[in-house]
Amino acid sequence: MNKNFLTLIATALILTLGCQSKSQSPNGETKDNTENVANAEGESTPKVDASKVKVADAKTILARKQVPILCYHQVRNWKERDGKVGKDYIVEVQNFKDQIKMLADSGYHTILPDQLYAYLNEGAKLPSKPIMLTFDDTDLDQFTTVNPILKKHGYKAVYFIMTVSIGKKGKFVDYMSSDQIKKLSDEGNIIGSHTYDHKNFKKYAGKDWEEQLDKPTKRLEEITGKKITEFAYPFGLWNAEGIPQLKKRGFRMAYQLSTKRDEKDPLFTIRRIIASGYWSPKTLSNSIKNSF
Repeated sequence: MNKNFLTLIATALILTLGCQSKSQSPNGETKDNTENVANAEGESTPKVDASKVKVADAKTILARKQVPILCYHQVRNWKERDGKVGKDYIVEVQNFKDQIKMLADSGYHTILPDQLYAYLNEGAKLPSKPIMLTFDDTDLDQFTTVNPILKKHGYKAVYFIMTVSIGKKGKFVDYMSSDQIKKLSDEGNIIGSHTYDHKNFKKYAGKDWEEQLDKPTKRLEEITGKKITEFAYPFGLWNAEGIPQLKKRGFRMAYQLSTKRDEKDPLFTIRRIIASGYWSPKTLSNSIKNSF
């Protein structure tokens, strides 16, 4: 993979629409099926055996109150070259620390996909004020900066990996190595697929399914030694026609951004909101409350 191509990818991820989309108010809320079973350090509920979870019908899943899910990209200080759009996807280090502290001080407890899956399908109990933290695109700062900050609060996260960039150094962005990805997994975080090179899911045809789904999944499973069940759509863009391809390959849930969930396949159109680099902790708090 040549350096120019990687630079192109990095630029596209930051400066184009990227994982675009702003928060959207949810549909009507239902009773919050959670209870306080977690401590102040973010300890989660007991491990869920997702293989025993019975998948519910779409109506049941859509009726449950949505769990807030945040989507982050780079966590580093802004540089002079960063444009207005790019800064939306770059949260400065102190701001990120303050955002995570706000979540902890507000009583939020991080959950992982197994817990979300059991809750959405069977109404399984969750900690009080559950939230899921997700990080896209394999950026190195997610390992060097983000992971230590989350550890201080007992928080776990989901990292969606774009396999073309593993171990690479770009002109503007460096990426995690296989060993770093494995360490995140070994520490109890979840590794998910974010395709090979961030190609728009809505345009997949022919060999794209193998190149963008099969090969990346195999590589991530070789790295982690675990089955990959979670998928994040590049740019947050999805189409209903492609969902059967995800199901056929063993994916259990797929994550978009903030558009309306699909009425037939809500597990494959789970909503996230981007945690903007322009947001203060207070703005983030308000966005969580208004969006889910």
